[in-house]
Amino acid sequence: MWWLRHRDTITPEESVMNIFVGNLAFTTTEEELALLFHPYGVVASVLIVQNRATGRSRGFGFVEMPDASEAQAALASLHGATLGGRALIVDEARPRVDQERPRRTRG
Repeated sequence: MWWLRHRDTITPEESVMNIFVGNLAFTTTEEELALLFHPYGVVASVLIVQNRATGRSRGFGFVEMPDASEAQAALASLHGATLGGRALIVDEARPRVDQERPRRTRG
């Protein structure tokens, strides 16, 4: 994927910003999402979260950008922007909080 910067080329001084992108159309591809962020700077990675059972998009994803100032510019410009006929929710991703859930037993 030509638009991704290989992680080995990101220096330790660069802090990668993880960006949440919500309200994606179910047909949006990772390449389309990368192309949307590319004008604002280097895109390190893109992930659209999929339902494990169906493989269908869950309507949100994450974009990593190694330069915080470029990522902030993307946040400011793309929150509310339209992609696939839907207004995007773009915000800095919060760290995942593992929640204790009761495990279902298979039986």
